Amino acid sequence: MKTVVIIGAGFCGAVTAAQLLRGTTEPINVVLLNRSGLMARGLAYGTRTDEHVLNVPAGRMSAFPDDEDSFLRYAQRFDADVSANSFVSRRLFGDYLEWITREAARRAPAGSRYRPIVGDVEQIQPLAAGARVRLAGGQQIEADRVVLALGNFAPADPRVETGSGDFYGSPRYVRDPWRADALWVARPDEPVFLIGTGLTMLDTLLSLRARGHHAPIHALSRRGLLPQAHRELEIRPVYTTGLPQRLPATPNVHDWLHALRHELELARTEDVDWRDIIGGLRGATPALWKSLSLRERQRFLRHLRTFWDTHRHRCAPALGRLLDAERADGSLSIHAGRVVGYDETQDGVEVLWRPRGSNRIERTAAGTVINCTGPESDTRSVREPLIAQLRDAGLLTPDELGLGLIVDHEYRLVDRQGHSSTTLHYVGPFLRAQLWEATAVPELRRHVSALAGVLLRSLTTAPTAVAALA
Repeated sequence: MKTVVIIGAGFCGAVTAAQLLRGTTEPINVVLLNRSGLMARGLAYGTRTDEHVLNVPAGRMSAFPDDEDSFLRYAQRFDADVSANSFVSRRLFGDYLEWITREAARRAPAGSRYRPIVGDVEQIQPLAAGARVRLAGGQQIEADRVVLALGNFAPADPRVETGSGDFYGSPRYVRDPWRADALWVARPDEPVFLIGTGLTMLDTLLSLRARGHHAPIHALSRRGLLPQAHRELEIRPVYTTGLPQRLPATPNVHDWLHALRHELELARTEDVDWRDIIGGLRGATPALWKSLSLRERQRFLRHLRTFWDTHRHRCAPALGRLLDAERADGSLSIHAGRVVGYDETQDGVEVLWRPRGSNRIERTAAGTVINCTGPESDTRSVREPLIAQLRDAGLLTPDELGLGLIVDHEYRLVDRQGHSSTTLHYVGPFLRAQLWEATAVPELRRHVSALAGVLLRSLTTAPTAVAALA
């Protein structure tokens, strides 16, 4: 019986397991490894905060590209009022992922095994046929195929001027707001300073308020841009899809931006919502990204990435209204600029920051500083032992821009010499390096489905590794 080990039990890991169990016609052994006990959850869907809702409507959150209403049907089992355009809790979506994995295991061919295991992978060693996966504590699993389904690592510490980095070892600093109980360090009566103004900032704001935090909150990013909100809709949106064909043929970020602005202006005069224009680019984005030179990609990341992210990755309408209310009553202050240092005292910390376009230094007092810059994706330097082991062994290749990993058309890791692995695969947000549009469920489910097909086809002809959990 063939063994597939999947490392990471968030959306991609859980759905890969489900697709393998659903798609096989022969018995299969699927091992799902996660360092925490939250299987089929990941960081986003393991939250216990009711205010954390999905950023995509329920009708577009199916795990399966061939069954678009899968999640909607599941959600309606618990609340008949949920519609395709409802923004439901992430906790419910985590329940759904757990359910589809269990159901796939129950319906798999006789003799199949599904083993969710809590453990931290320390090393992957390629073998003549397959690979050996070693866990902390000495346990080993022999696998025919290994899938890395990783991507959401703790944020990197923001760069500051020389001499201020010691603050990152302070108990008043939270590097990873998603770590269990990380936010309890913030006293409810003390101001909090959030570094970052995107979706992670919004989630952290919601978590703090749910814990009873009532003091002012400050949030700073380079441009001070907030996530845009989705519309309230009763039907599925209809995207305007003609723009990709009307973009200038020469792959040039400046010219494409000019064309997009022109399209948005036309849409405004014709009473077409700008979200439909951005949505119409979604399917074409991977091809557009691939056509850009390295220099043009660098220009996009330097000048336009933040604008794209705030318009492309939107929040639920209710959360957009909450942001407006927090700002209107002064509970939340948004700043544009850069942190340059910290002055910590017994009573708190003063954050030193330089406003955008200015040389002066502002000082903002806080009890806690929380890093909300979002998951680290630079596999060239990320502080993740397994990635470091594979990187140092030359078994994976980080991309030049620090966006993720290089894989081939069958999701196989490409090694330092440019060769595709016969055993190691990757699926997850690190595909952004080559496709850009590879972080949301509607895209990731297609990649997971394609990878599952690759694995099942390859395993029909591959010699079987000796499956053992020592």
